[in-house]
Amino acid sequence: MEVYFLEWLNLLLRWAHFITGVAWIGASFYFNWLENHLERQNAKGGIAGDLWAVHGGGFYYLQKFTVAPERLPANLHWFKWEAYFTWITGFVLLCTLYYWNAGVFMVDSRVADLSSLQAVGIGIASLVLSWLFYDGLCRSPLARKQALTALLIFAWFALLSWLLSQFLSGRAAYIHVGAAIGTIMVANVFFVIIPSQKDLVEAVNEQRLPDPQKGKNALARSRHNNYFTLPVLFIMISSHYAGTFGHPLNWLVLLVISMVGVGIRHWFNIRHLEKHSPLVLPLSLLLLAALIFALRPEPKLDLVDEVTFPPTATIMPVIQARCVTCHAAKPDHPGFAAAPLGVLLEGEEAVDLQALIIFNAVIVKQSMPLANITQMSDEERDLIARWYAGRMRSKN
Repeated sequence: MEVYFLEWLNLLLRWAHFITGVAWIGASFYFNWLENHLERQNAKGGIAGDLWAVHGGGFYYLQKFTVAPERLPANLHWFKWEAYFTWITGFVLLCTLYYWNAGVFMVDSRVADLSSLQAVGIGIASLVLSWLFYDGLCRSPLARKQALTALLIFAWFALLSWLLSQFLSGRAAYIHVGAAIGTIMVANVFFVIIPSQKDLVEAVNEQRLPDPQKGKNALARSRHNNYFTLPVLFIMISSHYAGTFGHPLNWLVLLVISMVGVGIRHWFNIRHLEKHSPLVLPLSLLLLAALIFALRPEPKLDLVDEVTFPPTATIMPVIQARCVTCHAAKPDHPGFAAAPLGVLLEGEEAVDLQALIIFNAVIVKQSMPLANITQMSDEERDLIARWYAGRMRSKN
C-alpha cells in the first residue's frame, strides 16, 4: 500500500511540476519575444517601444515604459509564483523519487561505491555550489563581459557534469545538473529579478528615480534564464532515454545536447535582427546530427559458432534473478508498484516478445538493471548477447 500511494505522489508531483514549468517557461519565452520585437522607432514620451499583436480573435496593443509610468495602475500583474512552484514541486519530486530511493536511483556500484547518504549529500551540494558560483560570477567585474561570463558558466556546468558522472548513476547525474540549473533560475527570480521589480514599484510610489543598475542586473539574469530553458527541458525528459545518461561519456553527451539547445534558443532570440548570423541554427542542428551519428550502437557479437547461441530457456535464470524483481506483474522490489514501462519478463514467451527491448537495454545501452542494482555480471550480459544473436541468425 505504501508503494501504491508513493507512486501516486510521484505522478501528481510530476504533473504539478510539468504544469508550473510550462507556465514559467512560457512566460519567459513570451516576454523575451516581446522585448525582442518592440518597435523601438516609436519610442517617445517615456515609452521605450510598442507592439501590435493579434491572438484569440482580437487585437492587442502593448507598450513598454523606458523606466516607469508616473503612477501605478490599480492592478499590476507579477510573474513569480510560476517560478517558485516549479522549483518547489521539482525539489519535492527530487526528494520523493531520488533521495527516498537513493540506493536505487542514485547509487551505481559500477561508478562509485557510495552510501545513500553520501549520494544525497553530493546531490544537494551540487545545487548549493552551482548557485554560489553563478551568483558570485554575476556580481563580479567579469559579468561586464557577456561572452566571458557565458564561457565561464558553461565551463562550470561542464565540470559539474563530469564530477557528478564520477560519483552518481548517469540518470541521477543528469537530473542534478538540471536541478542545479533550475535552482539558479528560480534563485535569479527570488534574489534579483523580483527585488528589482519591487524597487521599481517603490520608486514610483515614493516619486524617486529607481536604481538603474538593479534593472540591468534583472534583465541580465532574465536573459540567462531564457538560455537555460532548453537544456533543462531536455534533462526533464532524459530519464526516458538511457542512450544518453547511460553512455560511458554521458557527461559529454549532456554538454553537446545543451550546446545545441542554447544554440537553438539563441537563434530564436536573434532571428528578428537585421544583422544576425543565419548559421546559428544549421550549425546547432549539424552538431546534433553529429552527436546522433557518434552515439550509434555497434555491438560486437560472435556470429560464427551456432553452438554458442543459447535458447531462451538458458537465459531464464539470469532474467529471473536480475530482471523479474522489477519487471513482473507484482514486482518484489519495494520501489515499484508495477513493472517499469509495462515491460513484463515472467516466462519464456514474455522474454521472447521483449527480445529487442532486452538487448537494447542490457547489451547496447547497458542501462538495465537500473544502476545494476541486481549485480548482473559481464558473463551474464554476454550470455544474453549470444542468445539475441542466435534469434537474429535464425530469422535470417
